[in-house]
Formats: sequence, structure tokens, C-alpha cells
Amino acid sequence: MAVRRRPSGVHLVMALMSLFLLYLSVPNIAPVLRAATADGAAGWFTPVRLACVHHPGHEQCTWMGGFQADSGAAPRADVALYGSDRESNRVGERTRAVDVGRPYQVYGPGGSREWIAIGLMLLAGVGLLAYATVSHVRPRTRPARPPAHDQEPGLDEGAARG
Repeated sequence: MAVRRRPSGVHLVMALMSLFLLYLSVPNIAPVLRAATADGAAGWFTPVRLACVHHPGHEQCTWMGGFQADSGAAPRADVALYGSDRESNRVGERTRAVDVGRPYQVYGPGGSREWIAIGLMLLAGVGLLAYATVSHVRPRTRPARPPAHDQEPGLDEGAARG
């Protein structure tokens, strides 16, 4: 018969962490797979401005601009070109891009490797949730008791035979 236990604080924290990782990764599965293969509406990205974030010893820049699909769909303004940096573009110099459906981002024709980070987050979330669930549900094992003998305590085997 299984004994019902309250979850420990460690199990609760692991479950919450796993749910947070799944919350972040699951909605992004389809877009990152499309981005990995550059599967979307092809068109042209026109850089307008460079947006940079400065960290101690490091700078991360992304080109912001407009996207016009080859299909003639309505142009999109204020989108970022994923993977761009300070040297990759110049203001007004158009470059090929692919719109995979993300609201504020387009990708170069070579796709992206975002799927790696999302895949790792998904695996970590599933793994943590499985571990927290299984380790909580699995019954605790108790050390085996030695078999009971029909001997009196304190008698060795030779003395019992007489």
C-alpha cells in the first residue's frame, strides 16, 4: 500500500522551475523550427537604425528596419533582423530576409540556430518535471530486514545444534 506523502520543498521548486521552462519553450517550438529552415515569406529587409545594448566588455547590436515580402503583403515596420550586428548592414542597404511569423523579428535567408536554446530549455523542463514527479510518487524503499530465525537470540549455530 502506497503511503501518501506531502511534496518536499525541493520537489515543489523543481516542478515550478520545470513549468517555467516549459512556459518559455513550448510556444516557441513552431517559430524556431521555421526559423531554423528559413521557412516563411521571403522578402527584403531595409535597415533603418542600429539598436545596441552595452555590457561591460561587450556590445550586442541588432539592425531595426522594415520588411517587405515578395508576395506584396503589407510592409512591416520596426522589425529586427535576427543575427545582425554592427558590421552586417548599412542604413538603407536592402538585404534578403524571411518572415517566419514572429511579430517583431525577421531572419536572414540562412535561418537561425535559436532551436538549440529552445530545445535545451524544453528538455530541461521535461526532465525536471519527470524527475520531480517520479521521485515524489515512487515509494520510499526501506532497508531489508534480516530474515527471522527460529533461534534464541545470542545462540550461535553450533550451540543450537547441541
